[in-house]
Amino acid sequence: MRIAIVKLSSLGDIVHAMVVLQYIKKLNSEISIDWIVEEGFKDLLNFHPHINKLHLVNFRNAKKKKSILMVFKELKKLRSLDRYDIVIDMQGLIKSALISKLIPSKKTIGFDKFSIREKMASIFYDKRFSMRYDENIIKRNFELIKFALNLPFHNNDIHSKLPFLFPSHKYTFPNISNIKKNILLIPGASHTSKRYPAESFSKLTYLLDANYLVLWGDSDEELIAKEIKNFAPEVNICEKLSIEELTSLTTQVDLVIGSDTGPTHIAWAVNTPSITLFGSTPGYRNTFIADINGILESNSKVDPYKINKNDYSIKDIELGDIVKMSHTLLNLSQ
Repeated sequence: MRIAIVKLSSLGDIVHAMVVLQYIKKLNSEISIDWIVEEGFKDLLNFHPHINKLHLVNFRNAKKKKSILMVFKELKKLRSLDRYDIVIDMQGLIKSALISKLIPSKKTIGFDKFSIREKMASIFYDKRFSMRYDENIIKRNFELIKFALNLPFHNNDIHSKLPFLFPSHKYTFPNISNIKKNILLIPGASHTSKRYPAESFSKLTYLLDANYLVLWGDSDEELIAKEIKNFAPEVNICEKLSIEELTSLTTQVDLVIGSDTGPTHIAWAVNTPSITLFGSTPGYRNTFIADINGILESNSKVDPYKINKNDYSIKDIELGDIVKMSHTLLNLSQ
């Protein structure tokens, strides 16, 4: 059987979808799995042993350049792929549904109109699966694949998942400590309302004895990292890392603390202990709680259908709660 999975972006969403690969292979190791993804995220999937082939698209670049010609070129490229038995749209957008329909296949599968925000996407599928949009996103991905391929597993099996991100090799990082526990702080996020305050991260470093590394991805996040170091000079600011380097670093630290953003979710993917902080986004939906992967939420009432960019309640998460959970995850004495 040949299947294609359409999950174009973004980093965290792709990570949350990739967990299904190991269960597809448990069902039948002979199933051939291709993945359609935006080129900017190829490093997440490049070295995955369960993926037969990546098909890279550049719709983001076409949108940026406002080029209809580039869009048609990308669609033509997908239309020329060899025929699949099943194409599964795990994105649930009109764009991804149209792409799924254009890929030659015996049938396309996706969520029904009551299970996605862009309801018109469902008209492009031959078979449709129903599950509430506000349900946990990882469970939604799992149940969609279970429906598509008749997987004999339960979503609770995810608790025993194997790590599923694979850098090509182990990178060396000069600021990793061989004496203290290493904690990676991730202060950035796609929206400012999702960011835990830099000053609070700085205070944390004085409450929990460890070697701290601070991650950043763009110029704004680099300023936040420098602000943390300004209050806490002992922290180490990472160089700008590729996705592959970030994955390798995450496997080498003892704990990751960050907001609801892709780099924090990578910790869950590689089975590194983590604490994800939630304010304007729903913790119950956007991560999978495990023994080594905890969450802390503000008291805000969150709408899973739309981020309230004026909700800065993440700042109300108590440092004491982060320290307490950190001790538990690091197996330190209270």
